[in-house]
Amino acid sequence: MTRNLAAVATLLIIAQAILAEPDIQSFDLVVVGGTPGGVACAVRAAREGVNVLLVNRSQHLGGMISGGIGVADTQYDGNRAPLWAEFETRVLDYYRSKYGEDSPQYQASRPGPRNISGARLRFEAFVGERIIDAMVSGEKNIQVLKGYSPSAVVRAERIIRSVILTPAKPGASVTVSGKVFVDATYEGDLAALAGVEYRIGREDRNEYGEPHAGRIFTKRLDEPIGSASHPIEAVKGGLNLRPFGSVTTDSFASSTGEGDRKVQAYNYRLCMTQDPVNRRLPAKPPHYDRKRYIAHYGGKYPTIGGNHLPNGKENWWQNPDGENDDYPGGDWATRGQVAERHKEFALGLVYFLQNDEAVPLAQRTRATEWGLCKDEFTDNDNFPYEIYARETRRIVGRTVMTELDGSLARGYNRTPIQDDSIATAEWFMDSHEVSKEAQVGSDPEGKLILSEITRPSQIPYRTLLPKDIDNLLVPICLSATHVAWGTIRLEPTWMHIGEAAGFASAMAIHNGTEPGRLNVPVLQRELVQRGVMISFFNDFDMSSREVWVPAVQFLAAKGFFANYDARPAEPLTETVARAWARAAGELAAGHEDAAAVARAVSLASAAAPPISAKHFHELLANSFSYWNRAIPENAVHPGDSEEPMTRGAACSWIYNLLR
Repeated sequence: MTRNLAAVATLLIIAQAILAEPDIQSFDLVVVGGTPGGVACAVRAAREGVNVLLVNRSQHLGGMISGGIGVADTQYDGNRAPLWAEFETRVLDYYRSKYGEDSPQYQASRPGPRNISGARLRFEAFVGERIIDAMVSGEKNIQVLKGYSPSAVVRAERIIRSVILTPAKPGASVTVSGKVFVDATYEGDLAALAGVEYRIGREDRNEYGEPHAGRIFTKRLDEPIGSASHPIEAVKGGLNLRPFGSVTTDSFASSTGEGDRKVQAYNYRLCMTQDPVNRRLPAKPPHYDRKRYIAHYGGKYPTIGGNHLPNGKENWWQNPDGENDDYPGGDWATRGQVAERHKEFALGLVYFLQNDEAVPLAQRTRATEWGLCKDEFTDNDNFPYEIYARETRRIVGRTVMTELDGSLARGYNRTPIQDDSIATAEWFMDSHEVSKEAQVGSDPEGKLILSEITRPSQIPYRTLLPKDIDNLLVPICLSATHVAWGTIRLEPTWMHIGEAAGFASAMAIHNGTEPGRLNVPVLQRELVQRGVMISFFNDFDMSSREVWVPAVQFLAAKGFFANYDARPAEPLTETVARAWARAAGELAAGHEDAAAVARAVSLASAAAPPISAKHFHELLANSFSYWNRAIPENAVHPGDSEEPMTRGAACSWIYNLLR
């Protein structure tokens, strides 16, 4: 673990000078990082009436959405959060309105059959950026500052008072104050400057008991093209996710699990085309060395193409392994050097594949059919704006999400219950290689695709909260281990978490408190009532307007569901009713043990008889009485009917009682 104590040590030196500055700009909320998660946070807070400053180092908002990612990396097709759903809708509306319902462009952008893992939402980079810009520019409460990044923080005990923002190009710094700050950068720079504890690299296998932590060798196994079977429940219909077509083997015997400071490989996502009108063949880079590619690929050279985007474009990339270790904790000059090496690798590889005699003639000929898209990244020589820094810092927050939190729990059939959940993750835990080293028969060291064991998880609010700062949220470089990071590090998930952070920021500002001191159940109620998923279910998503939806979502974070099936229309059985009534009384009394509740619900007999509304009311009254609580006289009453009560109605009643 690392704590950026150097930054903390400078705070007192500069604090008086900064606070004396007469031209400090003040905002309710300062969001540093125009990543998709940062944009979602800023837009949501602005729509809640908060005065927001959105700061971005580059001149282009949207992070990897604008930088060429081109595809929605999610296995879930349902509605999970309003702003991600809005982005999806805007993408499809763009292609439908511009090209028509039956156009190849619109069809290429739409998610395809669920049994094809790659048939997800797709979009061109400039389209993604255009939509991100429109979402931001549509909010009168957002001021955008481009070309700046944080260089110093003024902190008074548990509160950040102000931040100095320094321009990427020569110019004057800007000092801004805020009631709440959000670090939405891919690098976690604001948190580090504020002295937040963080980690770079991989945990040891024994630190959190993670089977796949640390040094590891595996082998990727791929299904035939068009097939996907991991996890098997998704194929059989027991899990409402797109199955994935690859998985890694069990670890090789030489996998020691030793921790280190290595992070998974980075790359640039090149946007390529075969269209001769829109195609530009890149020139040989200044420091081109053909031996680099011969040594790297050992004669097995990649082909260009494979990730189809609208208008015949391809999202293409290759990893130059082990060349990014200096990036996470480096300054921007160091990061620039890392980025330049990756750029040289990417452009040099295209040139190599198109021109070098070591490449078979037929493959060279095919490669020359591809070039950079002239209509992408038009102010950057058609090269992506953003390096894909898959992993940098991760804060060590008030709890740490681990591999175990992304895997099925013991005692019930979903991942461990997080009673402070504010979002969900569902992508399989994975990691690209961290070095070129390999064992006989293995992939390069560090490669993981845990698609068979990963299950949808709840993301704790505490992972966004530094231990010792109350007005800072970190929704991107949140508190997770290297292995757990694989289920979080996707833009749809980050937009989901970012929107939750926007709600939390607005609630704290409106209530005159800090995000670290919020009443979490009140925040959770706001989230679920406003369409933010905090618990994954197979049988409904957040587009449903049924009255029981917020109740089921909220109570799932309290352990009321032992699997991913809500079954709201089914009768409530007596054994489940007893477990729910007991848990409701405990919650009312402030005695919360969500995991114990889930285990008790799991043991409840599915064959038990249904219970009536009248009988369920009696169970609840007795449970509340046990804890010296009384059911409020003005509480909504389910009635004295002897008819079976449904699970959804029971949840709604408990939810209202606990308000």
